[in-house]
Amino acid sequence: HKIKHVMRGIILSCVTQRRFVNKLVIIASKGAVLKTCKRTISYDAYGQRMRVRNVGIVGNQTSTLDQLMLFSQKVYYEIDWSKLSCKKLPLDASFIPMQVPSDATLVGQAIVGSSSAWGMGILTNTWSGKLSENTYSFCVEILTSQTSYRLFSYCSTFNWVLGISNPMDFFPPIICTSSKLEETETPHNVFTALQSLAMKTKRDL
Repeated sequence: HKIKHVMRGIILSCVTQRRFVNKLVIIASKGAVLKTCKRTISYDAYGQRMRVRNVGIVGNQTSTLDQLMLFSQKVYYEIDWSKLSCKKLPLDASFIPMQVPSDATLVGQAIVGSSSAWGMGILTNTWSGKLSENTYSFCVEILTSQTSYRLFSYCSTFNWVLGISNPMDFFPPIICTSSKLEETETPHNVFTALQSLAMKTKRDL
């Protein structure tokens, strides 16, 4: 019954899984430069926390950076394991859960794997829209892509685990113990923090 409503373009008012761990691969190109980014994300909507471990690869160069976002404490930690350094920065407390936008339209459905037998494939929905408040029940983001005349990026996720496999993911590592909160003109939000992480990965490579 729910699938029937989704096919008509109606998005039910509920949110995605509240706790999970997953891995993703991002492939981006700008001109002739091809970059690969491997990430592990630990996500806790109940505690409003997120940990992003980032490994960037361009050719034979590798950069390893890490972010721990603690929205309830209004701080996030940026950890560079290659330099054993840790920064403590202000974070906008507005927590934005991962979800399908409420005004999204269903582009189509596809099976990842095979539909020949039960358990051999995953039914996926492709949506187009802007960020807002609602999502389809129990959605799991499998693939996203962005294109422009200068840039192409492709993001694919895998190894989803519902729940938190390691609760220590949401505690700052010991190298952050002496880190003092740095002052910024405006606090980062989840998007600008991840953008900062991506730019630092790009600059280090």
